[in-house]
Amino acid sequence: MIDLTIRLRETPDAADYLFRLVATDDGPSAESTLPDPGAAFAAVEKHGEAIFFPKPGPPRLCTQQYGGPQVAVVSGTFHGRAVEYVFTRTDGCEIARWNAMAALLGSAGGAWGNTRI
Repeated sequence: MIDLTIRLRETPDAADYLFRLVATDDGPSAESTLPDPGAAFAAVEKHGEAIFFPKPGPPRLCTQQYGGPQVAVVSGTFHGRAVEYVFTRTDGCEIARWNAMAALLGSAGGAWGNTRI
């Protein structure tokens, strides 16, 4: 079972966008409010375990580049495990994580949603 709430802010002074992904092993349910819940489900199934629950390892070398002010907070449950993860675009590693989960978070150019809170 997946039940994730995504709170996306494009700029520090912008209002939040709020989305939800609810899914079972069969795919997203009608409760999902993302523009493309199928793509978001596929991204979470493919990358969620590694991103939400990274295994310890050597430090990663990340390029020093700035991808934009967007911040997304993902909270909820992923296959029975609690999730509270903050995505940013502050360096190459963070941008790569964002891009892997873009269907869940929104494109780099801004949100594609219409639910502001």
